Order: sequence, then C-alpha cells, then structure tokens
Amino acid sequence: MSEPRTLVAGVDSSTQSTKIVVCDAETGQVLRQGRASHPDGTSVHPDRWWEAFGEASADGLLDGVAAIAVGGQQHGMVTLDEQGQVVREALLWNDSRSAKAAEDLIAELGGPDAWAEAIGNVPVAALTVTKLRWLAENEPDLAARVTRVVLPHDWVSAKVLYGDAPVERWFTDRGDASGTGYWSPTTDDYRTDLLERAFGRSLELPEVLAPSATAGRTADGMLVAPGTGDNMGAALGLGLVPGDVVVSLGTSGTVFAVVDQPTGDVNGIQGFADATGRYLPLLCTLNAARVLTAATRLLSTDFAGLDELALAAEPGAGGLTLLPYLDGERTPNLPEATGTLGGMTRENMTPENLARACVEGMLCNLAAGIEGLRAHGNEVRRVFLIGGAAASRAVQEIAPIVFGTPVTIPEPGEYVAIGAARQAAWALAATSGDAPEPPAWAVPTAVELPVHDVEVGARIRERYAALAQQVYGV
Repeated sequence: MSEPRTLVAGVDSSTQSTKIVVCDAETGQVLRQGRASHPDGTSVHPDRWWEAFGEASADGLLDGVAAIAVGGQQHGMVTLDEQGQVVREALLWNDSRSAKAAEDLIAELGGPDAWAEAIGNVPVAALTVTKLRWLAENEPDLAARVTRVVLPHDWVSAKVLYGDAPVERWFTDRGDASGTGYWSPTTDDYRTDLLERAFGRSLELPEVLAPSATAGRTADGMLVAPGTGDNMGAALGLGLVPGDVVVSLGTSGTVFAVVDQPTGDVNGIQGFADATGRYLPLLCTLNAARVLTAATRLLSTDFAGLDELALAAEPGAGGLTLLPYLDGERTPNLPEATGTLGGMTRENMTPENLARACVEGMLCNLAAGIEGLRAHGNEVRRVFLIGGAAASRAVQEIAPIVFGTPVTIPEPGEYVAIGAARQAAWALAATSGDAPEPPAWAVPTAVELPVHDVEVGARIRERYAALAQQVYGV
C-alpha cells in the first residue's frame, strides 16, 4: 500500500487571470488545476482577484492541501485605509500614467546612478514608488486616506490566510518587495526615505518574510507561505541554476536569471531579489506576444498562418527591421513611443518578410536583456523559452538565431503557480527541520534547440540596434 501524498498548492494571480495548481509536495507532479479570468485593463479593484480565486478553487480543488503560496503580478499599488479597506482601484504594473512621476523621482534623487546604487533599479512607470507619487499629486483626497500600501500578491496572500476576517499580519517576500522602488536587495531592508520622498509621508508596509517562512495557517489549518512575484515564482518553478536565462513571452516580455550577487544597472536591467535568498536581474518589455497578435491582424491571418509566412522568409527579413514598441515601451524606457518599420524597399515589402520582421523584432527587443546579463559578468549557457508565444513554430526556429545561444522549451505548464507550490512545499518542510533549499522538482523538456547561424543573428541584432539608435537614440 502506497503512502498518502502530501499536497501543496500554488497560485498565479497574474494580470489576466488566477491559475491554481495542486502538486505532490515531493515530486512536483501537477495533480489538479483551476483557472478564472480577471477584468481587462490597467487598474482593477482587488476584490476581483479574490472572486477569481474563489472561482478557480471551486469544487474542492484545495481539499487535502497542506500548504499554499501565491505568486502575483509585480509592482502594482494596493492602497488601504486605517480599517484595512481598499481606498481605490489598484494600479497595475502596466498602467503608465505615472511615467512623469518616474522622471521626476529620478531627477530629485540625483539621476539614474543614484537610484541604481540605492535599490538596484531606476524607476519606470511600472514601479510602485512612481504610482504613489502619481496618487499623491493627482488624487490628494484619496491619498489622504491611505495608511498602508501592499502589492497584489500581498493582498491575495492575506485574503487566503484570513478570508473575510480582519488581517492581523500583512506580509510579503524579498522578491516582490524588490520591485516596489523602496526596498533594497543590497541591504535587505525598506528604504522608507524613498517612499516618503514619493508620497510625502510614511506608510505602513508589509513584513518581509524569509523565503521558507510560514506566514500563518488558515482557519482549517492550511499553511500559508510568503508567496512572491510572478517572475520569481517562474524561476522557482523552472528550477533555475547559474547559466540559465529565462525569456518569457507573455503579455509582457521578460528576461531574467538567478545569480549570487545583487545587480545595479542604469541601462534597463532591474536588480531584483529572488525567492530563495539570491538575486534576480531582470529586463521587462511591454511588447511580446501582443506583437504577434497585431501582426496576424495586419496580415489578415491566424497564428499558424503567421508562422508559415515568417518561416518562408530568409533570416533578416530581406532587410526589414521592426522596432516593436506598439504600446510604448518599458525597456528601453519610452512610454510614449510607437512602433517603427525600417529598411523598406519595393523588393522586400512582402507578407513573408513583414511576418518575419515582426518575430525578429520582438525577439531582438528581448535579446538586449540577454546581452545585458552578459555585460554584468553572468554566464549564459542556455535560454529557457516560456510563455504563450513560445509555442509558435516561427519563434522556436528564429529564437536560437537571434539569441545566439541554445534554447530549451519546457513542457507547457503554469510555472509561476508551480513555483509558488514549490515554495509552499519548502515552507512545509521547514516546519519539520532544516530545509536550506526548496525541494528538487524535475522540469520536463519538450524541445531542445541548438544555436545556429550565429553570424546571421549578430547582423540581425546589429541592424535592430542601429534602427533603435537612429529613431529613439537608445
């Protein structure tokens, strides 16, 4: 007779939806899953996340679960009053109304270098600190009611722990805290001076828990772990080791790696902490899979048709180059930018070349992050390619060329939620004794793609960089 399994759950409360996975704590095997959508937009009331959690966990999904953790979208601003009630809709990471506030904060502290030294990050509109400045300047009556600010994952974690009861302990982790703009990965502490600079006064902040800590137990005894940000959760779910880099092609595009030393950078690499006690340098773009969606509309085709067109063109798209800043851009920091198609001639203006230019442009934007990691002395041995657009045949064929490195595509999975579940298993193990590292869970691989056409890839990247310099000076 086999031993009963210990079950753990992980939650991915993302921009678009809540996903929940229930896993075997020892092996990481996903046994049950649930999902529910979030409203579209760049601001949303946090109650919608809790409603989605209830829908995703319905029908006994969490029955028998011993521990749970929440991975959530980074940076958002959830403001609370003295009674713990939400003051206004949460501003999400992709809400760019605070772009001017970011510029002002950079100048006030003495420039990008001063911010990179202070917190490893230079403010952009995504960071919570800029949203607090925007709130103080544009909605002073609401700002006056705010006594506490937390992140989306903090808010959902507290609801999981306390339900509808009053919250006794607000908590976060160092990974998500490092994306606020007022917590330093170098000192492992809040920079309340930066928060006060942004908002004009102090606010109560969540406690930053150790990676394998226990935040508490629910009324029915389920352990609640600290949780983390979505990118940190994905790193946990993929079991990253030094030399691995993740390129995630979802709503946003991200490039990140786990390293042993903090990173401070003024050229787009953000120096976050990870969810294990290490560090997670990261580049984030606003434009990833949505570039391919726009291309399908432009070319009156579907994703399969876009793949076919792009793969019918030669590498380099006949000289066509796309700067894919279709929704402005976060890295490089160009919130008001638009896309640019360069190198057009009568000969190369074909549907095939245009399709390929869209794929190459999206990937070149992210290749800059890989080069940035190398510039900081980090080895890049292979790239994990994840996210919805990683399923594209064209992306799979073109990525090793543009990145100039071997590419591994894991089996499709909810890696943020799996990472959160792995953290929950780690916290559970820590309650029984020494557990210095999270449990070892295998990551099944779907495709291994060797690097090829290295010189061609270098020319594609050079042409992309030249156009970006010509149009935007970046």
